[in-house]
Amino acid sequence: MKLPIYLAAFCCPLVSPVGLSQEKSVETTDQITFVAYNLKNYLGMDRKVDGEVKKDAGKPEREIKPLIEGLLEMQPDILGVSEIGDDPHLVDMQARLKAGGLDLPHVFLLHAQSGWERNLAILSKFPIVENHSRDDLKYTIGDQLLPFQRGIIDCTVMPNPNYRLRLVGLHLKSKREVDGVDQGLMRLNEAKLAREHIDKILAAEPGANLLVFGDLNDTQDANPIREIRGRFGRPDYLTAIGLKDQYGFKWTHYWSWADIYARIDFAMLSKGISPEVSREESHIFHWEEWDTASDHRPLVLKIIPVDKATK
Repeated sequence: MKLPIYLAAFCCPLVSPVGLSQEKSVETTDQITFVAYNLKNYLGMDRKVDGEVKKDAGKPEREIKPLIEGLLEMQPDILGVSEIGDDPHLVDMQARLKAGGLDLPHVFLLHAQSGWERNLAILSKFPIVENHSRDDLKYTIGDQLLPFQRGIIDCTVMPNPNYRLRLVGLHLKSKREVDGVDQGLMRLNEAKLAREHIDKILAAEPGANLLVFGDLNDTQDANPIREIRGRFGRPDYLTAIGLKDQYGFKWTHYWSWADIYARIDFAMLSKGISPEVSREESHIFHWEEWDTASDHRPLVLKIIPVDKATK
């Protein structure tokens, strides 16, 4: 099992998993911006380059350029991503953002169990003060023991001394078929494990400022999404905030092979954080070259880091 990696700051040595960010925070009680984004294979993989398949080829520059331009326009204070590669790919993106004036020095990378470096990561202007991520979860279908492929990234960020933002990021099993196993059951089992993790958080701290986000690879009527949200009306229910782009559309992903636009990327709010998120200003970010950068569109949440709910 690979250990999670902390990157304390760009071009600084990797530090121990127990050595959380110690740098002085950029403290604020002003509104902050959180962005959740599936980067679409910002990693090394077999790709066709100049008509030939090349091993471990990185994301093409023609895709990276609009992706970085979009992020620089959004100006996230905290960025949660999926489909990022190993350490050099994360450092590459971090460096490109810094060169554009967006410095996110506090970073955590969670390696996937799937064997393919499609990882989860959080980059932040503010210190990451706690980590409870899981990269070791498994479940059974029939007689098969299967891994929670991308795991659960779970980090607490502290924008100021009086506010703790707990971020749980997910990238559930895709709808691609797997030999001998039902892909829908795989996704549902991952969702159940994610909900168990969420239940433990809210049992220990019912008023937690908990934001669950990510590419869940299903629509809101599907059982995996219902599983993660929990039961409506209960104190631990998560509200899937309904975001729109500037044209009023809610889709976050375009599946070109099936020609389907769908909302499969979610941001879910606990009761603790719900009053601190501006529904009016939060949105799905759309720009001209979104589909060159990725097959997903980013979620942008505007948060006032001051507790308003009774904790």
